[in-house]
Amino acid sequence: MPQQQTMCPGCAEPLDPEDDYCGACGLNVTGDAPTATAAPAEQPVTVTAPTAAAAPLCVHCGAAEVAADGYCESCGGAQPRPRDHQEQEVEGVAGVTDRGLRHHRNEDAFTVAATRLPDGEPAVLAVVCDGVSSSARPDEASATAVEAASAHLLTALRRGRRPDQAMREAIGEAARAVAELATDGFDTPGGSRNAPACTYVSAISAAGLVTIGWVGDTRAYWIPDDRESAVAYRLTEDDSWAARVVAIGLMDEAEAYADPRAHAITGWLGADAEEIEPHTVSFTPHVPGVLLVCTDGLWNYAEAAADLAERVRPDARTEPLAAARSLVEFAVGAGGHDNITVAVLPISPAPEATLRTVPLQSATAGAAPLRSSQTLQLHRPGSGS
Repeated sequence: MPQQQTMCPGCAEPLDPEDDYCGACGLNVTGDAPTATAAPAEQPVTVTAPTAAAAPLCVHCGAAEVAADGYCESCGGAQPRPRDHQEQEVEGVAGVTDRGLRHHRNEDAFTVAATRLPDGEPAVLAVVCDGVSSSARPDEASATAVEAASAHLLTALRRGRRPDQAMREAIGEAARAVAELATDGFDTPGGSRNAPACTYVSAISAAGLVTIGWVGDTRAYWIPDDRESAVAYRLTEDDSWAARVVAIGLMDEAEAYADPRAHAITGWLGADAEEIEPHTVSFTPHVPGVLLVCTDGLWNYAEAAADLAERVRPDARTEPLAAARSLVEFAVGAGGHDNITVAVLPISPAPEATLRTVPLQSATAGAAPLRSSQTLQLHRPGSGS
């Protein structure tokens, strides 16, 4: 015998005798107090829309007309992107990057990090890369190189790898990662057909030893605290047209760097690099100071080590982030024609280290940088030899 059906009093849908709720509208048909009640199907239900987020205001004109592409529809001004200005600081190292005034995006990338060696000694590092503007996706190239190199350096140092070995391996990892961008299937609409590329510099400070590695024209400088009796020094040698003509004696340094071809690089990371030649140099500082690693957005305005040292705050070793900020501000104030990135690594040698020293040549505008794999011991004048 079929079960007798009734109808829902709310929506007139047929109900079976054992039904407690209408399957169509959800109404409780038992007469018990409901735990939840749905509105009958034929009755209107009011839905409150979520409150819309306030429209961002243009940083140039203040209008609330910033489009999804990051430009103001009122004045046309580009809005800041996350990479336009970034700062990082960990114990023992700090860095700052800025888009500058002329470029529409920041194609530099950097990171600073700290770890410990297997024996517990602290180690800090900085990696700075400058995207090659004539290549495709230069901002991705620099960020990719920084990520690959820093990950390898941190792992290698924790496992007890020698800093110079870790440095060369990290450059190789960065080179491979950037080269892979050329075949990842992503195009650059209306952009360069050249493979993504960047230059590279990194520094490690661990157990009293500083190690630098580079490819291209990103640089590292040694800046002592005492700049009257000690000297600043450039630690890297550019892979560039200017450096090459100086090396073979065709021009002096001042003449070469004034030439329009000066910044044409001869070494970079990327799929179309003919041969990657990583450079490394290690030295033991015996006086307090800071190590600067930077892109040409800074050193274009103070190329010689002595000139750059004049722009470094006297308290750079104790206030590295403030020192990095002030150098970026200097470059922006001088014109900001390029992206600017600076990392500052404070160096505080143990007191007994000053007892074993060798002379250091004076840093002048024409002084040659250290050669690859050369070891240098910085000294305090008058402390012996």
